Amino acid sequence: MKKILSLTLLLSALLLPIYSYAQLGSFFGPAKSPAEQRQDILTKNQAVLKQLYKAQPNAKDLIEKSAGYATFSNFGLKILIAGGGTGSGVVINKINPKPIYMNMAEVQAGLGVGIKSFQNIFIFQTEAALNNFVNSGWTFGGQVTAAAKYDKDGAAYQGATVVAPGVLMYQLTDSGLAAEITGKGTKYYKDSTLN
Repeated sequence: MKKILSLTLLLSALLLPIYSYAQLGSFFGPAKSPAEQRQDILTKNQAVLKQLYKAQPNAKDLIEKSAGYATFSNFGLKILIAGGGTGSGVVINKINPKPIYMNMAEVQAGLGVGIKSFQNIFIFQTEAALNNFVNSGWTFGGQVTAAAKYDKDGAAYQGATVVAPGVLMYQLTDSGLAAEITGKGTKYYKDSTLN
């Protein structure tokens, strides 16, 4: 059992950085410049928003009325009992429209094998919620279901889920909008190279 655990951890440690480097251009070719990386993230941001608006058209209204939003494109890998994910994204603040580039890292436990890609979209209802997300190295530590998706007046948030005070979230998979949002052990933090 110790050998299996060691092998699993070793494979996870080797394969996840390969994906991270691939995002930057890969070690099989020239790495992308910071300007190219920023442009790639902004292009992905537009693609994620387009996918979200197709799956949930009312999300556009929520974003337009918000203090800001963030999109993240994530990749996860799980081998036996260990797994994790990595991704990048951007926060757009309506007051200061200069993009804030961020990374995410995820650690998973539990039995399983597989690779998944998904997109997370955060909508910040207040400037304070946005600043807390950006500046505090926010950690999403649980699994949230669609039970808490109503505003103070009882109106639905059009499929978004409340994940923190003033923060709504959508999660998209290859098959569309996720009914249950997962994010155990996920940390979001500023990208010191791109900002």
